[in-house]
Amino acid sequence: MKKIITALSLFAISVGATASDAVLKSKLEKLGAKDIDIQTSPIKGLKTVVSDQGVFYASEDGGYLLQGKIYKLTDKGISNVSNKVLMDKLNTLKGEMIVYPAKNEKHVVTVFIDISCHYCHLLHQQIKEYNDLGITVRYLAFPRAGLNSQTAGQMEAIFAAKDPVFALNEAEKGNPPKELKTPNIVKKHYMLGVQLGVTGTPTIITSEGESIGGYLKPADLLAELEG
Repeated sequence: MKKIITALSLFAISVGATASDAVLKSKLEKLGAKDIDIQTSPIKGLKTVVSDQGVFYASEDGGYLLQGKIYKLTDKGISNVSNKVLMDKLNTLKGEMIVYPAKNEKHVVTVFIDISCHYCHLLHQQIKEYNDLGITVRYLAFPRAGLNSQTAGQMEAIFAAKDPVFALNEAEKGNPPKELKTPNIVKKHYMLGVQLGVTGTPTIITSEGESIGGYLKPADLLAELEG
């Protein structure tokens, strides 16, 4: 991440006025980006670049690369267009999420958590209250200390367990799994979190792709979702 962000201030691609996606991809790979997918963007003259290091935007002539998020102005407020690009990718991980469904579902949120995080623990303690308000909570793993940490191995054991809900509940009660596993599932969650700009936990992603950083009480989260 640091490599490509540092390079942004110096980045210039000397190609023709109609740089091909292949040329742009090659230049980005030299800056350290991987898993690059180049798409159209909602703004004329820009291309959307999705990589392992996040979402970027490039001019169609390949001369400029922009870091940041694009927001669409609507009558209801602003909408995060950048994160919406990644929502399809997020939803492909449905089968790997630990889900606490609301009986009378009004909203669905995806929460990146770390089992060593105090505020994640606080959120989980109130999971029934979120559900009672109609909020379905879906968990993905984001070990803050990285993929080589003990927490990553513990979270892999939780998400790969025969009963992940039970395993997570036990961990949140102070009984994390003793067995550490290679974080294959957790790696996918973590890398998606990086792409979405997650830097801490809990981070709440709405069904519209909006990112809410930090813990919110159940009533406050409902107000945020319905505001």
